[in-house]
Amino acid sequence: MKALIELAEMEGNTPEAKALLKEGAEKFKKLDADYRKFETQSLLSGKFDANNAYLTLNAGAGGTESCDWAAILYRMFTRYAENHGYKFSVLDEQKGEEAGLKSISLLVTGPYAYGYFKGERGVHRLVRISPFDSNKRRHTSFAALDVVAEIDDSIEIEIDEKDLRVDTFRSGGAGGQHVNKTDSAIRIVHNPTGIVVQCQAERSQHSNRATAMKMLKAKLFELETDNKRKEMEKFYGDKGEIAWGRQIRSYVLQPYQMVKDHRTGAETTQAMSVLDGDLDLFIEANLRNKDKLAAASTAPDIGD
Repeated sequence: MKALIELAEMEGNTPEAKALLKEGAEKFKKLDADYRKFETQSLLSGKFDANNAYLTLNAGAGGTESCDWAAILYRMFTRYAENHGYKFSVLDEQKGEEAGLKSISLLVTGPYAYGYFKGERGVHRLVRISPFDSNKRRHTSFAALDVVAEIDDSIEIEIDEKDLRVDTFRSGGAGGQHVNKTDSAIRIVHNPTGIVVQCQAERSQHSNRATAMKMLKAKLFELETDNKRKEMEKFYGDKGEIAWGRQIRSYVLQPYQMVKDHRTGAETTQAMSVLDGDLDLFIEANLRNKDKLAAASTAPDIGD
């Protein structure tokens, strides 16, 4: 980059000099982006930050509005995953009665999936003119995301079969040779904690049970890592009831556009870009644990 600038100075005020400066500016921006990515990843020092992640979205109270919001969030998180080279597979899906999703669980696989997604756990709030309201009134909707790290077999979690209630039901979906014809879907309830996991991703009941048990172990491990049950309830209180006063982030589309994280103060007016998966601003801010993202350095535009 230094050599490019020196060559541009030698060329003087010519088109060649401008082309050299432009090339230098592009290289600088790429270097800055790579550095910021490396710097952010260096903050992922948690024991399980490098692991895959289980994501579970649940619509809040509000019927169709909240179910539609859950579907929008599902698209946002999967777009973010795709843009960052992660793969994901849907483990369980409960559609809304009219539109959207009541709940959906998925496994995101790739390096540091849990580290990046863990900060998204909590209640997300949407304010917009409802497409389902004929009077075009403004509505507020809520949906909650839960995130736990996938753990490998080296982590031993003892589960007493007597503590489990296992239900089987027919998988939902578009159809197929076995779908909707056999009770292959699995729901497991861990009675002591009340944790519920479901899986209907596979045609085999055995495979679905194995996946559901793996997810249950991950959730139980998340509980065990806290010193006390009271602290875990306090932690989950950040998610708490899917309603007013519990949100970690607000997405306002009417009467103005703004997305603001209530924990870090990070905000942007590019609401549609965020809903299209551009979450780097908020994920970086959460990892840096700063009050304002503005404190982070930005690259100067040396191409002007």
